[in-house]
Amino acid sequence: MCTVILLLRPNHAWPVLIAANRDERLDRPWDPPGAYWPEQPATVAGRDRLGGGTWMAMRGGLLAAVLNRPGSLGPSPGKLSRGGLPLLAVRHGSASAAADALLALDAAEYRSFNMVIADRHSAHFIRGLCDGQPEGWALPPGCHMVTAHDPDDPDSPRTRAHRPRFAAAPAPDPVAGDWTAWQKLLADVSGPRAAALNVPPQDGFGTVCSSLVGLPAAGTPEWLFAAGPPDRAAFRPIALAPH
Repeated sequence: MCTVILLLRPNHAWPVLIAANRDERLDRPWDPPGAYWPEQPATVAGRDRLGGGTWMAMRGGLLAAVLNRPGSLGPSPGKLSRGGLPLLAVRHGSASAAADALLALDAAEYRSFNMVIADRHSAHFIRGLCDGQPEGWALPPGCHMVTAHDPDDPDSPRTRAHRPRFAAAPAPDPVAGDWTAWQKLLADVSGPRAAALNVPPQDGFGTVCSSLVGLPAAGTPEWLFAAGPPDRAAFRPIALAPH
């Protein structure tokens, strides 16, 4: 399971703030965000060396992230890699256009997935349930959490435990370089494992990296990346182009 938190604030100088922890098999190799796809030279994304795709990609001010749904960890014979979905999404000119493109796919070609797609104008959630076309909707203003479940789903122990904490925390200030409150929440290893936001290593699985992203109304987005569990790895800026 991975986690994506979004704070959506229309008409704000930073209308979209995102935090994310990636949970994965510890032996699955990956590279930190970079420009690894010559056919998409403006795309910056982490690279999954096994599947060749990514868990989170950005092009200009357009971001897309993919998460597994319950019981769907890992690849499956005959299915396309879900890591190609963020790369597909950021080929488009806006979050709404990317969402429309993902909704037209054949969900049966993939194991079940959740997608988050956002730009400065809108944010969208899309789920593929292994049959028919994916389903999705635009997210309203406010604080949202996406895990292996739908957005803000109280059936998710992680959402029940941590969404209220993000909603109550001071919002990050990218201009001042202050992401302190969200960094502390992403790094939290306390509580039952089923609800842990930062999953300690166990049975070859755990939180492997973390991201903090700000999408401004104008100017250059900000992506801070921790190349390890966020309680142990420092967040460092990823070079991005203005949008």
